[in-house]
Amino acid sequence: MQQVAQHLRTGEVSIEHVPPPTCAEGMILVRVVRSLLSVGTERASIQSGQQSLLERARKHPEQVRTVIDMLRRNGVRATIATVRARLDAYRPLGYSAAGIVVESRCPEFNVGDRVACAGAQHANHAEFIAVPKHLAAHIPDNVHFDEAAYTTIGAIALQGVRQAAPRLGETVLVIGLGLIGQLTCALLRASGCRVVGMDVRPELFDLARLSGCDVVLPSDRSSLPALMSLTHGLGADAVVITASTPSNQPLELALAAARKKGTVVIVGATGMNVPRSPFYEKELELRIACSYGPGRYDPLYEEHGIDYPPAYVRWTEQRNMAAFLDALARKAIRIEHLTTHRFPIAEATRAYQLIASPESERVVGVLLCYPDQQGIPSRVVEYPAPSRRRSGAVGIGFIGAGSFAQSTLLPLLERLPVRFESVATRSSLSAHSTARHFGFRRSTTDAYQVIADEAVELVICASRHDSHAAYVWAALDAGKAVFVEKPLCIHPDELAAIDHRVAAVGERVMVGFNRRFSAAIQAIVDHFAHRQSPMVIAYRFNAGALPPTSWIQDPAQGGRIIGEACHGIDVMVALTGALPVEVSAQALPPIAPGVPHDTVSALIRFSDGSIGTLHYWSNGDRSLDKEWCEVYSQESSAVMDNFRRVTLARGGRIKRLRFGGDKGHREELAATVEAVAQGKPMPIPYQHARAVTLATFAIVESLRRGGALVRLHELDPAVQSANK
Repeated sequence: MQQVAQHLRTGEVSIEHVPPPTCAEGMILVRVVRSLLSVGTERASIQSGQQSLLERARKHPEQVRTVIDMLRRNGVRATIATVRARLDAYRPLGYSAAGIVVESRCPEFNVGDRVACAGAQHANHAEFIAVPKHLAAHIPDNVHFDEAAYTTIGAIALQGVRQAAPRLGETVLVIGLGLIGQLTCALLRASGCRVVGMDVRPELFDLARLSGCDVVLPSDRSSLPALMSLTHGLGADAVVITASTPSNQPLELALAAARKKGTVVIVGATGMNVPRSPFYEKELELRIACSYGPGRYDPLYEEHGIDYPPAYVRWTEQRNMAAFLDALARKAIRIEHLTTHRFPIAEATRAYQLIASPESERVVGVLLCYPDQQGIPSRVVEYPAPSRRRSGAVGIGFIGAGSFAQSTLLPLLERLPVRFESVATRSSLSAHSTARHFGFRRSTTDAYQVIADEAVELVICASRHDSHAAYVWAALDAGKAVFVEKPLCIHPDELAAIDHRVAAVGERVMVGFNRRFSAAIQAIVDHFAHRQSPMVIAYRFNAGALPPTSWIQDPAQGGRIIGEACHGIDVMVALTGALPVEVSAQALPPIAPGVPHDTVSALIRFSDGSIGTLHYWSNGDRSLDKEWCEVYSQESSAVMDNFRRVTLARGGRIKRLRFGGDKGHREELAATVEAVAQGKPMPIPYQHARAVTLATFAIVESLRRGGALVRLHELDPAVQSANK
């Protein structure tokens, strides 16, 4: 399908041929009929993308800090790889569209429904879009797609009006008469208000009158006497700022124009250096409208489909969208005059050239029009094969291409005897960008197309944790070897299904427990190679805090103990050569209700009598090193400090070793590729991987039981099945 995108390094806007998205649970797949360019927002995005890297760094210092932190934690090589991959990628454009449902995974919508869609990551300028149910609204029969495409912008304007809370007969001033300002004027007029509009561009005045403005004035202090005369010296009951400018002038003008105890609402991106005196003297109320309304940026609402009760949150973002569409249907507002340009999707670059130089002609509403096509295009896009392909190399299929995959796994695989065959990600543009950057022959949004690819011999799964088990099952069922990033799975029932397949096809599963392959851990293994006594091991993660909104904190992803602390347990298994048999754990309270514990200490006993203490702490300062391991056995000791330093002690002598900080990813991947190529067993025995996984389940269960001792066989699906 065709999708409009901006290249992150060059800032160039182009039309890319990408695979259409898949329709996940709780979503709808929509064939787009019209999409609307948000002229102000998208012009700013294009201009920002075309700045030099130095200019971008100056304007976004937080991104520079992110890179510096990445350098400190991941090293120069991984950071350079990450930055290069991110810059050689595309970002989607657009966030307001209308079309027809062609697939539905939720009861609220049916195939054939006409819908308006919202969301910068969903309602893009593309022939097909996948949209969560709360970011879509039904289009009334008498509303045309041309009008419905304005719904997202209309919901933004409506939320600003709701924040102003105008009443019949009041005077409301709108500063900024761009697209959002025009819609704000129309909604205020429909609410029975007297509307005054201000802008620095006189060419918008006639349009504003058509939108519902009673009076239109230049946006400066010279217009204040006219406003005061109109309001009999009171000033505006409310002021809605929809202007987009870094200047503080709109806010200062609003303070002067508002009546005593009036309301000022900020909708547009404007300067907010708030002077105290005018607010103090007039006792003004300052409010900020958050995008389309309540629910925006809340993953529980947008991604998981959990609605807010209308009795407590009357106007969510979806209900704002529906209200705007209803106003169009009742002819309470009219917006036909706002569309100044239309372009077919194939000529979208012309539209962006137009909005980039608005001085040439008046530009307000710009619609992209899409062809009326039947059926969903193939979800696999083919690319020319690289000119040089290694003979005898292992064919790789890759599922998931987030920052870790692009900074670590894929750059390391490039240096191994492999062929990049197919890559799948949830995002159409991400799959396309990854395929182009790393030289895959196919990109898709359907992971099962990767598994089905006959050229793929090894499936590498680096997707979100809740998807791992299903992809492992599918790969094994297809007769493919599979490397799955930790965790192996997130529930004992999933482990049982993997066990069943491993028993049928053999141990063709490798789990990404890379730490045991690092030079630092191998030095400790060698140090204790001849021990006869049990070990005492302490492994600590200074993991750092993650916000409750992070996908990793979603309980459906298993939590950080199952998802990352498993690395420490696997190191203990590698050091002892024994499997964990029982666990007890204690934790600090979660950082928010419903979020899994992520500051945990666990005591683990192993089958050879060794004892391990696992400390996974998220309440520390990230400036300290992340991982530390201390080992004692048979009057010998070893300490590992973040894979950079290892101290070995025996017989009163101390030996200090230094390493580069590598965590074993290169050795792990090389060993896996060699095992697949030569038909050898996987580098980590399956029994080790499943025992580590069971130990994480036991930690979570111990926390659920208030710190009680949990024996792994209580959770082991193989034992439970035998007992039945």
